[in-house]
Amino acid sequence: MSVNGAPSLLEVRDLRVDFKAPRGIVRAVDGLCYSVRKGETVAVVGESGSGKTVSSRAIMGLLPPSASVSGSVRFEGQELVGLPERAMRVHRGTAIAMVFQDPARTLNPTMRVGAQITEALRAHAQLSRAQAYDRAIELMQLVRLPAAGERFHQYPHQLSGGMRQRVTIAIAIAADPKLLIADEATTALDVTTQAQIMELLRELQQRLGMAMIMISHDLGLAASFADQMLVMYAGRAVEQAPTRKLFARVRMPYTRALLDAIPRLEHASHSRLAAVPGQPPASALEEPGCPFAPRCPNVTDHCRREAPALEEHEPAHLWACWHPCGNGGET
Repeated sequence: MSVNGAPSLLEVRDLRVDFKAPRGIVRAVDGLCYSVRKGETVAVVGESGSGKTVSSRAIMGLLPPSASVSGSVRFEGQELVGLPERAMRVHRGTAIAMVFQDPARTLNPTMRVGAQITEALRAHAQLSRAQAYDRAIELMQLVRLPAAGERFHQYPHQLSGGMRQRVTIAIAIAADPKLLIADEATTALDVTTQAQIMELLRELQQRLGMAMIMISHDLGLAASFADQMLVMYAGRAVEQAPTRKLFARVRMPYTRALLDAIPRLEHASHSRLAAVPGQPPASALEEPGCPFAPRCPNVTDHCRREAPALEEHEPAHLWACWHPCGNGGET
């Protein structure tokens, strides 16, 4: 499949992820579909529990044995779902890499950061110790880690949160992946450092020609960096469009609610932020009808009886709603 004439690097089709739980099957991802083109940034956004992180880990083959994955994930035409772990390792790190939310948990606290970078390098290429050291210093400089030669010999706890995340990015790009998944990569950082890390990721993406999937709960942050937006709720995609098109004409009430929750400069300080009332369902299998119905201001009996499908109602703009917002996103 191609989008706007460009071939897809990654194609996700009808992806479902179920977990076995004491109370039965929990469906964390339900029929997810999207594509990523070479060099493109796709933001997958939604509240905690929407399924965005689970879907990214399904792509990477990093889910626990309790997870059951079905559907299709094709990378450069090769099917990844059901691929044996040994074969998946060929893709993981070299073709597809991931930057996780908390670098303190990602990095080994007992190893010097330089050793962790050289370990990643030597796992993917036949390098001598001297070659791996030189390349590690290059990567640390590439991610703008100050005093790279000194940092090479330090432990993670000796670095700031932003520096630790730069180290994890250096490890992720060590093998020049074609697709980078940034899973809430800035959530644990302060606002200034968040902006620096996102600017770094954008610069690296352009320099290395990578595509990127940006997993985030922050629509405002995602809008500044993404070419395409995919909004998830209760394991399903509920709105999808190019970023400018989506923000010019928001159609899904859930997307509108997420936007309303973003702090704005024109609001008085200490103003109460808007919040989406209620809680999302624990599983996509729980209730009939639209999963957002219990929280939606536009809800009708039809919404409670039947779930709308994600469909293209306008060119390149898909949404799943019986009563979408009006022009400009008004409800």
